[in-house]
Amino acid sequence: MQAANFSPGFSAIAYSSWLGDFTQPSSALSLPFSPVRLICLVVWVYLCLYFVQIVQFSPLVSKKFRPIANIITLFAGPLLLLGLLIADAAKKSSQGDQSLFEVLKDQIINALANIRSQRTARQQDVSAIRLLDSSGRTIDEIYGHGSKKAQRSQILELTEQIIGDALQQRASDILIDPKDEATYTIRFRIDGVLRAVRKLKSDTCQAVVNSIKAVSGMDIAEKRRPQDGAFIAKKGQATSSFRVASAGVLNGEKLSIRVLNQNAGTFTLADIGFTDKQLSTIKSAISKPSGMVLMCGPTGSGKTTTMYAALNAIERFTRNVITVEDPIESVLPEASQIEINPKADITFAKALRSILRQDPDVICVGEIRDEETAEIGLRASQTGHLVLATIHCDSNAGALIRLLDLGISPILLSSSLSALVSQRLLRVLCNRCKKPAKLTRGLIEEFENKHIDYSRMFKAVGCKYCGGTGYYARTAICDILVLTDEIRADIASNEGLLRHLRTEGRRKDRTNLRKEGLKKVALGVTSLEELKRVVG
Repeated sequence: MQAANFSPGFSAIAYSSWLGDFTQPSSALSLPFSPVRLICLVVWVYLCLYFVQIVQFSPLVSKKFRPIANIITLFAGPLLLLGLLIADAAKKSSQGDQSLFEVLKDQIINALANIRSQRTARQQDVSAIRLLDSSGRTIDEIYGHGSKKAQRSQILELTEQIIGDALQQRASDILIDPKDEATYTIRFRIDGVLRAVRKLKSDTCQAVVNSIKAVSGMDIAEKRRPQDGAFIAKKGQATSSFRVASAGVLNGEKLSIRVLNQNAGTFTLADIGFTDKQLSTIKSAISKPSGMVLMCGPTGSGKTTTMYAALNAIERFTRNVITVEDPIESVLPEASQIEINPKADITFAKALRSILRQDPDVICVGEIRDEETAEIGLRASQTGHLVLATIHCDSNAGALIRLLDLGISPILLSSSLSALVSQRLLRVLCNRCKKPAKLTRGLIEEFENKHIDYSRMFKAVGCKYCGGTGYYARTAICDILVLTDEIRADIASNEGLLRHLRTEGRRKDRTNLRKEGLKKVALGVTSLEELKRVVG
């Protein structure tokens, strides 16, 4: 090949390009644009738009020339900004002792500091908790005006801090009550047990109580009569709901705040703590087209969570699911949820009557409180509807007694009920600090006689992770009663059933719960002390 002749104006870059035409494979594909140039263009456009805002409020540009400056900035934003910075620096340099370069250096450092502070402020805004009333107004808009604004601002910050601490520590209830004339105590119920977390002076805590009452839609001036209210708290994208109840007590006013479990709608039956046999029994009961499944237990025993878990096990795409709750604790997709409102004359009984005209397949009753609600729910289960409901009582036998005492016909009760689920919640031992339990000789002999393996039993110790309690989270123990034909016949015809349930029935239910609890203890899930505290 002949050597190429290079003219004096032929540059090295042109030569590299000419040589690349011979060395590059003909099949290689080249992009129609340069990625680096595209990135530079996007950054340039962004900077131009950003600098338009700066020019709009710059004292160096008079109002008369701002429209022209904005147009120029749209095309040459960074260059114009650089010119403004140099002009501003030259002005400050002429007025002071610093040189032009020193002023420019200080301006750049201040600009970087402002960017960092704005980023920190945005992060704090995202992590900060905001208390809102039912209409969406913040607590500051409701209660943060008037005289002594600085003092009220501190009270509002303290209120938000208390609510934020309760959510962070997984509290289910917040109790604010007067200890004496000068002191209030604030306690959180965590995993079913109250913990004292703070003491406040009476004046400060009364202001906190007033701020919570204000955001809950309650009358601040009324301190003797009981009041009810509700508010919500937002932290980032998360939202929590609260129910508030006040009462006038000795030395002041007591406030009880219930933290509604917004995650209840995500629970499954496997998360509750059922054994495999119990899980199969419950799934069989809720898979039937009709009948009533009744969740029993005292306040705080997890009845509503279990009911939500049962609803999550039901196919809601192909079945019309309607719930009546007070209040709605969690949103269930593909389900129609009705909230009770006595002020608007929306009660459980009236809501149930309207539901029966909406072609439901599954009806969920948040709580059976009176004869009318119980009768409508039981009759609905007779007419081809699956009914899930809760009732406040201590056992399965107690639920039957309660329904009979409400005036429900034994025949209606026997023909409608499918299953009863009585449950309690036990605290789970903290995996980070639990230690093997030291059992007495008497307990060892008792476990050996009952053929219970005691080798994996643990005791609570306490660490920073569990707040020094030795427990973290809870699990359920359940006693399930499936109504067989024999039990139905006894309920319908046995006149002495009520007396039998009051004595033998309750004792048997408590024994069953104790057996289920011992299984959890033997597996190292909880401790003997916790089982004794809950079941007795």
